[in-house]
Amino acid sequence: MPSVWKLRVSMLGTLAAIIGLSTLVFALILSLAGALDLITLGVLVVAFNIVQWLISPYIIDALYRTREIPESENPKLHEIVEDISRKSGIKKPKLMLAQIPIPNAFAYGSPIAGNRVAVTSGLLKTLDQGEVEAVIGHELGHLKHRDVQIMMFVSLLPALFYYIGYSFILSSMYGRQRDRGGGEAILGIGFMAFSWILNMFILYLSRLREYYADRHSVMVVDNGAQKLSVGLAKIVNATKNMSKMRKQTQNLNAFKALFIADPDRAEVDSTALSTMSASSDQKLVQDILSKKVTTLDKIIEIFSTHPNIVKRLKALQELS
Repeated sequence: MPSVWKLRVSMLGTLAAIIGLSTLVFALILSLAGALDLITLGVLVVAFNIVQWLISPYIIDALYRTREIPESENPKLHEIVEDISRKSGIKKPKLMLAQIPIPNAFAYGSPIAGNRVAVTSGLLKTLDQGEVEAVIGHELGHLKHRDVQIMMFVSLLPALFYYIGYSFILSSMYGRQRDRGGGEAILGIGFMAFSWILNMFILYLSRLREYYADRHSVMVVDNGAQKLSVGLAKIVNATKNMSKMRKQTQNLNAFKALFIADPDRAEVDSTALSTMSASSDQKLVQDILSKKVTTLDKIIEIFSTHPNIVKRLKALQELS
């Protein structure tokens, strides 16, 4: 894992690139078309995404069938969240249980819903207490670093440029000035392509923030690197054996960036586990670490919200 200084510089550099490129292209848009219509469109897109962010915790609760865990139901888990929140210097979030058999966890929230951290029923069945503690340390790292707000902000930008490009294409097809149709269509395709490029930057930023949250868990949990390594390995190993259950989450891809591990990558990541006997948790980790990251793995990672599992565990081992 890069040093904390390199991580911060990389994240700030990526944010600067996203914002700088967006500003440059948006200025180009205003110079090529009627500013009022595009500004109106931009305001509508931004407003829609902000409203979606504000109410997203309630949407997530409905989709994942989450409920708040009373302290009387699982006092030890509440104690863990309370302790790690104190070490992290943040207010204890609401502790939620998602009725999903796939082992995972996620942090989310908004100004009107407050911060929340959720564990799935599958996670509590798959991981032991120390590993659950490390996973929660990772999720509280996301809350401390304000990753929900940051990723929401940067995700507005590709959505904005996509809809502007889409509006240019519609205008070229149905607008009054048909003589400009060809040019507007080309502009529309160009802006939609630019939104895709921005998404690549955002995916890279997401992977950096996963490393950063891993580092936070190592800092606030005793023997956090080892516990989180085993926890991640067991999550990937268990998820790859739940292909039918993973299909239940296919309609929830919009929120998979919240998870500590991407369930859609389980088949890819599990190639590192395909020849293992998994006689022990530590052997599970060591067998993953023994695998080489191929060129194909690197290409697949470019399009992922989460780092490659081999690289991620190697980064954790450097901190142990």
